[in-house]
Amino acid sequence: MSTIKEYLTADHSRCDDFFAAMEEKASGSLADAKSDYEAFANASERHFQMEERVMFSEFEAKTGMTQGPTAMMRQEHAQMRALVKQMAEALEDENKDKFFGLSETLMILMQQHNMKEEQMLYTMAQQHLSAESPRVVEMMEFMIVE
Repeated sequence: MSTIKEYLTADHSRCDDFFAAMEEKASGSLADAKSDYEAFANASERHFQMEERVMFSEFEAKTGMTQGPTAMMRQEHAQMRALVKQMAEALEDENKDKFFGLSETLMILMQQHNMKEEQMLYTMAQQHLSAESPRVVEMMEFMIVE
């Protein structure tokens, strides 16, 4: 059984792999990239929800910190969700320049966001939730996306 930090860090890598596959396919044809985009968008949304609905909630309940790092991460999730949505519109319009401009912005934001989570928030969560770690990981693993 992995820790909260290990589980979510591995899921970042999984989302990154979907992103790379989507970009690779889109460099040929945007039409060919639609299923890869869907896989990336779904993996990202699942990741955001695992954090927001499970890990952040557990962390906030345990620490009482609701306006700290979790609030900032939720704001960044909202920014990334908006970019992912705009990428879908660029795909529909077959606007390659817009799609790659948005994907570049998203990639930079994701890299900065993931680094903050992996180096700071996940470590804090693991420290505060070490006893609950197996239950929290299981809840994330079996969570149904809304």
